[in-house]
Amino acid sequence: MKYILNKKYWAPIAILSMMVFGMLFTSCDNDDSEGGAITITKVFLEDINSSVPDREVSFARLGQTLRIEGSGFSGLKKVYINGYSTYFNVVFVSDNSMLVTVSADTPILEADPSVRNTIRFANNSHDFTFSFEIRAGQPAISAISNTMPNPGETITVTGTGLTEVSKVVFPGNVEVTSGITSDEDGESFTVVVPSGISDLGGSIFAETSNGGVYSPAYFNFKKGLLLNFDGQGQHGYWGSATSMIQPADLESATIGTGNTSQGKYAPNRPERVASFDAAKNRCSEVWTAGNGVDNWRAQLTPYIPATTPLDKVAFQFDIYVPDTWKDSGFLKICMINNFNGGEWAGACYNYVPWIIDGKSVGVSTTGWTTVTIPLNKFYAWSKEAFTFETVLAYREAATYQNFGIYFENSDVKLSNVTGSASEVEFASKATTVKVYTDNWRIVPLDTPVYNDFPN
Repeated sequence: MKYILNKKYWAPIAILSMMVFGMLFTSCDNDDSEGGAITITKVFLEDINSSVPDREVSFARLGQTLRIEGSGFSGLKKVYINGYSTYFNVVFVSDNSMLVTVSADTPILEADPSVRNTIRFANNSHDFTFSFEIRAGQPAISAISNTMPNPGETITVTGTGLTEVSKVVFPGNVEVTSGITSDEDGESFTVVVPSGISDLGGSIFAETSNGGVYSPAYFNFKKGLLLNFDGQGQHGYWGSATSMIQPADLESATIGTGNTSQGKYAPNRPERVASFDAAKNRCSEVWTAGNGVDNWRAQLTPYIPATTPLDKVAFQFDIYVPDTWKDSGFLKICMINNFNGGEWAGACYNYVPWIIDGKSVGVSTTGWTTVTIPLNKFYAWSKEAFTFETVLAYREAATYQNFGIYFENSDVKLSNVTGSASEVEFASKATTVKVYTDNWRIVPLDTPVYNDFPN
């Protein structure tokens, strides 16, 4: 009986066979021949996990394996990628083909300009340099300084591999190709926000020297606004308690540098309160209108399906802290109106920005910045995998469906913040810190996948 090997399996099987056979050899030295003239005709990316395991390419990333076709490889002594002497196994070398893996130590931006994006081949009598683009690992966006800015304002996008950004595309296919400043280390870039961005929001796309990259789909997601104090959503308030933020407490003067305020906003310590005492909870409270007004299912599920995992849904709000916030006070994000204050459990999350790496570090903002809290960080849903349906059903079953934010000023145990055992506790102090919030919203966290080689 004859067995015919399907062509689609040939490349990965051949590569694996060569690699297993090559484990018997360790020498980088080719034979003792002088070697002839070297030519390169094609370069292929070898990826057994790809639908195209042997693909012709014009660039490669650190750690990727290349199959190079040409002539004159017999007697090859050295391969230099971006000037870096790169190991190759002679078992995978014939006169017309060879395999080589781009080392993780290969320089990219720091490579000398004369050798950047080149592969140099050398034997005892010939030397040949081939132009070929070398990129670092796939770039990634981890945060955006403000995801609902005013047009004309500058935002900072942080992440990894964000080198030499040449183009940014905002939701609504609005492109920006000028005024972009890239960090030399690829950890961030700044860009001026254009007008005309879609209110449906979505991801921003950046084109870098290291390839393309998308942000999470939370930029300018105005369909998710719960409350902006300017007509989107309804501010809820009742009674005459000192803690309750009333309409008269809202402010509207333009504040912030770089990213400025947008209409009305909430002072989480209203002007009429000079200071918050130590060891006090529920010092101030701001709420949505709740029952009969809030309808998250109708508002949000057309854009964020109820089946979405909670780690792919977040609460975002914009915050402005003009003076140093340190040592005391935090914001309690309340999923419903059912908290007395001081809780570190249930459907709430305590935002304590001044505790960094286990220490009290002073924080402030020059302008309005965006805080993103994935819903699976809320204590009630942090231990298991849940979907957005869990949150929707929880709110719909609540007696009081108001969503709100407390300012609390009680003692803080480090173990409550980190979730790890610790005896450290930060004793509360009286505070006059000014904290302003605006643009409360639920946003999607799904991130489109950028493929170097779309099929």
